[in-house]
Amino acid sequence: MTRPGTALLAGNALHKSFGQTRALDGAALAVSAGEVLAIMGASGSGKSTLLHCLAGIVRPDSGTIRYGGQDLVAMDDKGRSALRRTEFGFVFQFGQLVPELTCLENVALPLRLTGAKRGPAEAKAKEWLARLEVDNLAKRRPGDVSGGQAQRVAVARALVTGPKVVFADEPTGALDSLNGEKVMQMLTQAARETHAAVVLVTHEPRVAAYSDREIVVRDGRTVDRELVA
Repeated sequence: MTRPGTALLAGNALHKSFGQTRALDGAALAVSAGEVLAIMGASGSGKSTLLHCLAGIVRPDSGTIRYGGQDLVAMDDKGRSALRRTEFGFVFQFGQLVPELTCLENVALPLRLTGAKRGPAEAKAKEWLARLEVDNLAKRRPGDVSGGQAQRVAVARALVTGPKVVFADEPTGALDSLNGEKVMQMLTQAARETHAAVVLVTHEPRVAAYSDREIVVRDGRTVDRELVA
């Protein structure tokens, strides 16, 4: 359980509507450094919208989001973009690797975008590919590897900058159970070793089982599973 005052990232009283559709209706959560937090809920419950607000991709209509003493809601687009490049990492359901780049170049890309030179960026990318056991794929393009391999490359890309928070939106949704288990093992182990927080959106209990704590989203509201178990 996250104790008051220890949260690395916290959202409170978050509301968000898209037209007449209310996606968040007072949602709240907090996550500490090194903690893996699962956000669960049915399709359309608002869990992905909550993740996108916490990551600074979408601005909530009202409420507060605090990260390391900073107010993400009050921050301008440039400031939130900088956070996403340097402090946050992302793993999406379908990886979203750049098809024209090799796996090595994909992993090095976040470092290159922050101004790192090619040599040092690719050296660090190779280290992470090896850590995720896909260093043999360095010169191959995403279209030439399996879904499970591509998702491990995506995890390496998410972690290469040393993010403080990793946002994972249905990271195993496109994988079979065996590859899904492998990706979750590697993601959570690597995040814990680097003391990064993980905010994981999933509807699968077997994936949520890798978390330290679960939050359930229902009709845009959040409930800590420990409080209703």
